[in-house]
Amino acid sequence: MSSHTALSRLITPADPIQGDCRRLDRAFYDRPAETVARDLLGRLLVHDTSSGPRIGRIVEVEAYLGPGDLAAHTSRGRTARTRAMFGPPGHVYVYLIYGMYHCMNVVTGPEGSGTAVLLRALAPVQGLDASTSGPGRLCRAMGISLDHYGIDLCGGTLWLARDDAPAPSEIAASPRIGVDYAGEWADKPLRFFVPDHPAVSRPPRAKKKG
Repeated sequence: MSSHTALSRLITPADPIQGDCRRLDRAFYDRPAETVARDLLGRLLVHDTSSGPRIGRIVEVEAYLGPGDLAAHTSRGRTARTRAMFGPPGHVYVYLIYGMYHCMNVVTGPEGSGTAVLLRALAPVQGLDASTSGPGRLCRAMGISLDHYGIDLCGGTLWLARDDAPAPSEIAASPRIGVDYAGEWADKPLRFFVPDHPAVSRPPRAKKKG
């Protein structure tokens, strides 16, 4: 039995996989980060581990638009840390914050663009016993670390998939979280999420008036 077939039969009361579970192809990622970010909502993040698959449905993301985006790690160009973000689409950019929390990004757009989508929250589907609200908790629950830096999501044990579940009926947008240092980019609505979902990390902040 293929891994795809096995995954298609995993059912949980909260958020079951519907129909076949199909790996996203390269073309899905080879688009603008904002487009990919919206389309990632409702998709599945899958990690085939030695203890079995860990699966969550994506409910919150943030788009980072490359060197012109002052909130992006690539705002100052290519570095040893950000080389994966300038690589081919469909690869993983992982970084460590506060010396203890890993954050997973999906590289988007044509090679060299330096754009990516941060995964912020999942709805648990299979094999997840810890909180998946917030990018650090998401990576801890899914077993994602710097060991996954640069890997190809189009092959291997960490991957993104689509099933037959309908797309979210509504997508909300807000400024990204924790980027107050980024000037006018701090207010751009590049955080996308399923409104009122309990796994979403926190309510969007109020927009400035005037």
